[in-house]
Amino acid sequence: MSSPGSNFYAQWRSQNQARLLLAESQAAYPPERLLQSIWLHQRLRRDQLQTADGQPLRVLHPGFWNHEAGPDFHGAVLQFGSQPAVSGDVEIDLLPRNWQAHRHHGNPAFAGVILHVVWDAAQPASSHAPVLALEKLLDTPLAEIQEWAATPASQKWPTTLQGACSAPLAELPPAQTAELLRQAALIRFERKAREIEARARQAGWEQALWESLFRALGYKQNTWPLQRIAELLPRLQSLPGSVVAWQARLLGVAGLLPSDISRAGSDQYLRGLWDHWWREREDFGDVILPRAPWRFHGLRPANQPQRRLALAAHWLAWRDFPARLEHWFTAEKPEASPSLLACLQAPEDEFWSWHWGLRTPRLARPQPLLGDARATDLAVNVILPWFWIRARAGRNEAMRQTAQARYLAWPAAQDNALLRLARRRLLGRGSSAGIQSAAAQQGLLQIVRDFCDHSNALCADCSFPALVRGCGLGIQT
Repeated sequence: MSSPGSNFYAQWRSQNQARLLLAESQAAYPPERLLQSIWLHQRLRRDQLQTADGQPLRVLHPGFWNHEAGPDFHGAVLQFGSQPAVSGDVEIDLLPRNWQAHRHHGNPAFAGVILHVVWDAAQPASSHAPVLALEKLLDTPLAEIQEWAATPASQKWPTTLQGACSAPLAELPPAQTAELLRQAALIRFERKAREIEARARQAGWEQALWESLFRALGYKQNTWPLQRIAELLPRLQSLPGSVVAWQARLLGVAGLLPSDISRAGSDQYLRGLWDHWWREREDFGDVILPRAPWRFHGLRPANQPQRRLALAAHWLAWRDFPARLEHWFTAEKPEASPSLLACLQAPEDEFWSWHWGLRTPRLARPQPLLGDARATDLAVNVILPWFWIRARAGRNEAMRQTAQARYLAWPAAQDNALLRLARRRLLGRGSSAGIQSAAAQQGLLQIVRDFCDHSNALCADCSFPALVRGCGLGIQT
């Protein structure tokens, strides 16, 4: 190995780190992301922590770094003074006044914050939670912390944050781990199927399918308003309509049609929507949703609810949408039949293929209304469970086995923050190696639901590690 003096890349790296350190040393405060990394790795004199109002603080678990909207860390376990330990969220800001400046005080997502971590607490606190200032509590000088932050070590998941089940799971042979995830995935699959069946008893199989599809299109942010629109479909379907008519109807009932159509660009399309909606608005005035239930912050452009409703309008305008799914599922040679994405994908939409939203500029290239990742989510969460439970209700064993086999063989879905956290906590790795199917991902999420969600970050009273050690889930050794 060459010495640092002869390694030109090492020299480049050193020069760049010096430049970054100089820039950061000249800044009034360290970057907020550095404070988040300090908190995650607990680069603090942990035996000397004290809140701004003088309470001793013990960090039993720093919580899990949240890379989405909301507090910076979820599920922290803290002990203030001699009080019992509590679990909640941690928000990190440079200054106490940022609680108000960033509008956390009026955001329900921050109601669970139990500690406001800041750099400098010289100014009065404005949050409802105790305040901890890090400036004088680092375990090493700030310059050294900044240098550490530029190394791969700061990017690694701390081993101390792994779950209590990580060690026994690591001792399982790969085949046993795969079988554990398969069994958990089947539990999740049947649970989703039974939820569909429960609704089908009241509204019929087709309506249960529509409601489940709309819920899935809503993601976690807009599940309920989209389900409400799906519940109105029997009433909305009493009127025939083209794709544009359905888009006007769905956006109108959703309360997402802007009344101001004076802007250029989308005026022609908006006027077309209103040409349809103004005739029907009075008939549906009693069910128009207010804007309050909708969530737009933190969504990717492709996942905005207006765009998902535009896609659903195509499905409804086809009139034979369930029959298309039946044809796909019952094809004698599935590999020769149209793919599920082809069944779900809308043809190029004159407006929505070229715009992310009603008020966005025209795109340089058309974008599909549905992608592979969302088609996979719809398959494993809605469509295959729907076929499976219908087959079981009709005692069609061959159809039931086909639905289950396709579920278990379906390629992995798009990765997300929840899956990454689950892998790190349970399997001790950030990569998706060994998780090659959507069912394996679903199994991992089911374990989180059944065990992690009923414990805290310290895995207090969680029985799963003992079950794994004793092969208590029926895994044969």
